[in-house]
Amino acid sequence: MTSYVVFDVAAVEGRRKPVAHELGARAIRLNQPGFEHHERESGQEEIYIPLRGRGVLRVDGTEVALEPGRYVLVPPETTRQVVAGPEGLSYAVVGARVE
Repeated sequence: MTSYVVFDVAAVEGRRKPVAHELGARAIRLNQPGFEHHERESGQEEIYIPLRGRGVLRVDGTEVALEPGRYVLVPPETTRQVVAGPEGLSYAVVGARVE
């Protein structure tokens, strides 16, 4: 067994990319979702991390600018959706269940 695992999001079809799952992570949740959703059932809060490009995060009807260096925390019950700007947007989402 190697001491690391590599995963390329282009290898997975669909708008939601279960990055941590594909890497085999057991304690970390890291996704790249691309649709409007909430996390009421999972109880998971999420931090949105823009990596490259610009866009907005629609949070309960409010548009929050996404750009590298800006992090946005969203609680489980809040509806959210990422929308890429004209030049595109690459981002990651780290989540954990609120205990």
